[in-house]
Amino acid sequence: MRIGAHVRDDLDPLGAAEQLGVDLVQLFITDPQGWKKPQPHPQAQQLRESTIDVVVHSSYTINVASLNNRIRVPSRKAVDQQAAGAAELGAIGLVVHGGHVRAGEDAEEGFANWHKLFERQADSGGFAVPILVENTAGGERAMARHLDAIARLWDAVGDFPEAGFCLDTCHAWAAGLDLSDVVDKVRAITGRIDLVHLNNSRDEFGSARDRHASLAEGTIDSAVLVEVARAARAPVILETPAETVRADLQLLADATS
Repeated sequence: MRIGAHVRDDLDPLGAAEQLGVDLVQLFITDPQGWKKPQPHPQAQQLRESTIDVVVHSSYTINVASLNNRIRVPSRKAVDQQAAGAAELGAIGLVVHGGHVRAGEDAEEGFANWHKLFERQADSGGFAVPILVENTAGGERAMARHLDAIARLWDAVGDFPEAGFCLDTCHAWAAGLDLSDVVDKVRAITGRIDLVHLNNSRDEFGSARDRHASLAEGTIDSAVLVEVARAARAPVILETPAETVRADLQLLADATS
């Protein structure tokens, strides 16, 4: 199992990886709250040549499911640009949240917009790295919160070779998904889990709130989280608080060694 963490120093992920003693890092390559195109990364060549695996998390502003042209169109462009930027780092994938439609809108159009994202890109040769769709914590019209929605989303994108899946445990817990069998249920739908975001939650089961906690201190039994990591058989990224991430890495390493 390759275990790593989201690093806070986006400009020096290699230094962060060395300090944490990990062989896998996740980072942003542009402002996560904005729409700016990624700029060349100062460690691009070193990252490509390193044994450290890289995952890029896309901007939070992206919502390719949106029926609003002013959101959907720049979202498609941002996914393309950030996937290209991720490829420059030799990344194993770009994590993109499932997104949502608004009240009164037809969810089927949101799933169709996900299909169009991959279909349009296929005309240009496809994405430069796998697009890892991440399940989300809340929203009744979310594309990737409930299992039935994930199934409808996968019907729309699963046939494209770049489509992958990222399972976030805090999001699943907040969405009301039973973590004891969530890996099996997601894999039955998607056929794959490419990455795990292993996070505990500050909130109760089914809260629809996305607030991460350390592996040992949240409302999810840490033993359950360890079993999710084992069952998924995929690289694991911790997005736990900065002050506990070292202890979280050690807990997971000890439990899975």
